[in-house]
Amino acid sequence: MGAARIAVVTSGLGADEDADLPLILGALRTAGLSAEAVAWDAGPHACERFDLAVIRSTWDYAGRLDEFLAWADATARITRLWNPAPLVRWNSDKRYLLELAERGVPVVPTRFVEPGGHCDEEDFDAAHGVVVKPAVSSGARDTARYEPGHGADALRHARMLLDQGRTAMVQPYLPLVEEGERALVFFAGEFSHAIRKQALLTEAGLIDNFRVPHPGAAPYQPSEAELRTARAALAAVPAPGDLLFARVDLALDGAREPVVMELELIEPNLFLRINPQGLERFVEAVTAAGRDATA
Repeated sequence: MGAARIAVVTSGLGADEDADLPLILGALRTAGLSAEAVAWDAGPHACERFDLAVIRSTWDYAGRLDEFLAWADATARITRLWNPAPLVRWNSDKRYLLELAERGVPVVPTRFVEPGGHCDEEDFDAAHGVVVKPAVSSGARDTARYEPGHGADALRHARMLLDQGRTAMVQPYLPLVEEGERALVFFAGEFSHAIRKQALLTEAGLIDNFRVPHPGAAPYQPSEAELRTARAALAAVPAPGDLLFARVDLALDGAREPVVMELELIEPNLFLRINPQGLERFVEAVTAAGRDATA
């Protein structure tokens, strides 16, 4: 039996800017696997000759969602796709936060406004201000925070999204995010490593799509409460046993309890350059999946 053939799925943007991509390819090859970077939009059969397709830096998917989801479905018919296409579809719209909350997972309180829906300025104000973003996005694109008393500005932001046919979401701003956002990384359901990064929305009222996405990212040891919250979020995912990788982004609420900001199952930065042991665990997870694929 030959080495498992692994497609590490990227994009034009990812191929240029994914610092982990050469590390992943090198580590998989060192482990005896046949690994190549493949752009997700390279054609409908680009992954056909591989035993496994592992989504990594498909960082342009949010602006081409229908096309990307169709690619995921088509790829899953010709090879094993990780994470699986149904979970990719589920995670592509942040309305999954409502499902997590319904299942008892502590999340940042979130209201969604659909195109054609009604909203008033009062809906866009809170004690510490609000954050407005599209329900389908990556890299904090078209996202901004607004200070108390600036509900009219936040409402205009939401209406801009609604006028584009996009669902808008509004969340209270959590001041303790200024102590750092936490990102906990899991492989095959097991905790691997975590980082803490500086707050991203440092300037109120500014939509900046060219922000550094993970400022000040550094290794972090999560608390037991943070680990419990992250594991509860993963347990609430449809078919959690099918997750090859996951990243759970947390912040602290006013009571200093961890709450889920986002659950990243499609193409999260896994911070493997920061954590070499994380790279080893990722390769172990992919190796096991490749072994299953060729069994």
